[in-house]
Amino acid sequence: MLNHYLSIALELTSGFVFLFIMTKMQGKTQFSQITPFDFISAIILGELVGNAIYDHEVKVGEIAFAVALWGILVYVTETITQKFLGSRKLLEGEPNIVVRRGQIKYDALKKAKLDINQLQSLIRQQGYFSLREVEYAIIETNGMVSVLPKADFDTPKNTDMKIKADDPSLPVNMILDGEVVQANLQEAGFDEQWLKRELEKQKIHHFEDVLFAEWKENEPLFVLEYDKKAN
Repeated sequence: MLNHYLSIALELTSGFVFLFIMTKMQGKTQFSQITPFDFISAIILGELVGNAIYDHEVKVGEIAFAVALWGILVYVTETITQKFLGSRKLLEGEPNIVVRRGQIKYDALKKAKLDINQLQSLIRQQGYFSLREVEYAIIETNGMVSVLPKADFDTPKNTDMKIKADDPSLPVNMILDGEVVQANLQEAGFDEQWLKRELEKQKIHHFEDVLFAEWKENEPLFVLEYDKKAN
């Protein structure tokens, strides 16, 4: 009996890994508004319920065990992504900048499993019908695209009002959950000493006290501290 349940555990865990790999390989646009784990959960739970209904050899206890194990796997995965910042890129994916300062980043486009026609379709869904209108475009982890338009094509359009404006800059995450995002810090041309000085201007002395910090060109660092009352 024990070997039987161990066999179910092995098969379910293997299915968890294989389905995760499959959904990652399919690309972000396959999921639309749902996350990869939502997609996997829907498949697994639907299969479990289907077995319970149509396969009379599958006992209720086995289904309960499988559902409980699946719930534990999902809970552990969510706990890991909440507590360990480095795990989020692997388990949840990360946004990809596919248009930067009006230029298409082909490598990022290829990484997101998109071609130009798909990118144009996603951008049109956001109300922009030409790539020339786009300053930045980001493919989010749920497969949707976020667009930051060029200043002349923003709403209301500055060209309509005869106003000349500078093109917008993209906000950059500098700290997430108390951890410095080193790659973003370096790409922006700064180091930890600069970041410390900016935090000290706001009377914050430790990175660990910061829930979220965002930098934008020609603007002060935007900082959200942890809610100490909640702790």
